[in-house]
Amino acid sequence: MEINEFITNFKEQFDDPEAVELNADSNFRDNGEWNSLTGLMTIAMADEIYGVTLTPNELRSAETVQDLYEMIKSKK
Repeated sequence: MEINEFITNFKEQFDDPEAVELNADSNFRDNGEWNSLTGLMTIAMADEIYGVTLTPNELRSAETVQDLYEMIKSKK
């Protein structure tokens, strides 16, 4: 799993992926598109694409895209 591939997959969880600007250092919650539904879709993405169970508490502990990537990567 590469960070750029992860960012692409993660952006797809937002309502308007084209409007979302993310990089590894981005705090994804600062994006105006982030909401609780996006969080649930991110948990589902971790399961469907990466085969990883991500809890809501784990998701809440991630601040940046890199944090989330590392968390999922460590669980693979």
